[in-house]
Amino acid sequence: MTFNATVLTLYPEMFPGTLGISLAGRALAEGKWAMNPVHIRDFTTDKHRTVDDTPAGGGAGMVLKVDVLAAAIDHARSINPDAPIIAMTPRGKPISQQRVRELADGPGVTILCGRFEGFDERIFEGRQVEEMSVGDAVLSGGEPAAILLLDACIRLLPGVMGAASSGTEESFEDGLLEYPQYTRPTEWEGRTIPEVLRSGDHAKIAAWRKQKAEEETRSRRPDLWERRSDVRGQSASGARRKNEDLGS
Repeated sequence: MTFNATVLTLYPEMFPGTLGISLAGRALAEGKWAMNPVHIRDFTTDKHRTVDDTPAGGGAGMVLKVDVLAAAIDHARSINPDAPIIAMTPRGKPISQQRVRELADGPGVTILCGRFEGFDERIFEGRQVEEMSVGDAVLSGGEPAAILLLDACIRLLPGVMGAASSGTEESFEDGLLEYPQYTRPTEWEGRTIPEVLRSGDHAKIAAWRKQKAEEETRSRRPDLWERRSDVRGQSASGARRKNEDLGS
């Protein structure tokens, strides 16, 4: 089954973009996934091919029209009816590795890229559009965010990465950040590769990596650490909660 990516955009020339090179580009050439950029303007009905209008109630900027968006989405559904429709928007749920894996395991995805002040609100319920965000930052449009999401999905498709373990021994796959990595030279500016990694003892190396992954997650991303059910009692804010429970 080929992973089909349909991107609804006002700038179809931005695709495949960086997805046309390196691992994703090779996989595209080999037919492991397919890219279909669709111009939203093709679904307008007036002679000026109008895709946006002023905000209801007044205000700055322009809003993408719901009827044009709906027509574009309906077209995409006719191509890949089982693919989820995702709109890239700052207010959406942040991308997670779990959601990426779910998408990569499916038939593909249709991504709606916004511009200007965003979408007419009625499109989300009217066409069951899932909102997704790349983080707490505002981009000039949804296209860079769409490329990010597709890159995360494509690298997980069968045969895209060289080593089967490459997709599992990484940040977020087990709810943890990845452990520190090293390579030759053994010593650089007085800094050496940890001795355990040079020991050849695979059990000790695995234990060290797990410990370091937990330490990195606890110190750098306490939010991730707290979400791990098996370590919830050892969370970064656990001591504070204990004091609150004791009334201190």
